[in-house]
Amino acid sequence: MLHQTVIQIRAQANKLIPIPLPKLIEGEGAITQTALALTELGGIKPLIVTDAMLVKLGIAKHLTDALDAANIAYALFDEVTPDPTLQLIGNGLQEYKRNGCDSVIALGGGSPMDCAKAIAAAAVKNVDAKKLVGMLRVRKALPPFIAIPTTAGTGSEATLVAVVTDPVKKQKFTIIDPSLVPAVAILDPLLMLGLPAKITAETGIDALTHAIESYIGYHATEQTKAYGYDAVKRIFANLPTAYADGRNVEARRQMSIASFNAGVAFTRASIGYVHAIAHQMGGYYHIPHGLANAVILPHILDFSFENALCRYAELAIAAGLATAEDTQVAAAHKFVAGVKALNKTLNIQTDFPELKANDIAELAKRAVREAYCEYPVPKLMNRTQCEALLNKLVAG
Repeated sequence: MLHQTVIQIRAQANKLIPIPLPKLIEGEGAITQTALALTELGGIKPLIVTDAMLVKLGIAKHLTDALDAANIAYALFDEVTPDPTLQLIGNGLQEYKRNGCDSVIALGGGSPMDCAKAIAAAAVKNVDAKKLVGMLRVRKALPPFIAIPTTAGTGSEATLVAVVTDPVKKQKFTIIDPSLVPAVAILDPLLMLGLPAKITAETGIDALTHAIESYIGYHATEQTKAYGYDAVKRIFANLPTAYADGRNVEARRQMSIASFNAGVAFTRASIGYVHAIAHQMGGYYHIPHGLANAVILPHILDFSFENALCRYAELAIAAGLATAEDTQVAAAHKFVAGVKALNKTLNIQTDFPELKANDIAELAKRAVREAYCEYPVPKLMNRTQCEALLNKLVAG
């Protein structure tokens, strides 16, 4: 089968491509170390890439105060919106050049991270970001780049991917290159204390999806499985607490580490059908990526059950849902049931009100095409199966 052959070849190729790990700085108040980290990287004037809400809420001020205290000049680009477009990235690149910046600091969730990576890549290549879409088209070290997440979900602070959106085609595209891995990742749980419960839930399941899909796919290695296993363990132990009590610093800290570890895992072992379908929901309807993943995840766990049974059983133990005394089948069932129960605890919706029945055929076509020969899924899905899954997600 072509898919299986290509996936096996890619698994071997992956071992030959070195993917760096960011320098990790984590803990309460870690953002105060940004200036020192930037100086060590050789950065003099960074472009801060963030969104207007983080500026309004005063979260960006933690960063600018740290830079001001060290007498580091900076430029602020706070125009990032969900699902950053090529036009938005172009605007950011203009700000980078106009202000004579030599480095980038990404502050926010997945969208500011993606936008910042694309801006930095376009700056170092001196081309429009559109020309960098695809695999290994950057191939140059980025300017000094620091990533500071304000959500525990995307893991972008550890990944080699930037996702960009074409609103005209209603599609999402990726820029993939090891050079996109940030030089430094700063995880400060204090930045996440004010995160609304809904976003806490959705981003948390996003991280869980990364951990699971990397763990059950054919590209998983002992290293990626270790990171994914640890992420699942932390998420099940801490996400309900972070959701119920957003001011719990330790739960926030544990979730930030889980998100980072899941990012390390999937950036090396790839993703699967949850993401393939979620990307279409984002491209078509601008449904937040974490929410899309959270709604779709239980259905893909059911779909892949027989092929991923042994891996599910291992993750059930990580999640504290099963013990070594359980049979493999029993443990696997407990894991799937546990994920569904977690979604329910977090009040994750079970359908998409935006989803139109007339769009399902095209959405399924795009999702299946995205995954084929790209994602090392444990079980192949055809278009008919994908359409059947999507039909379950139509509201009403």
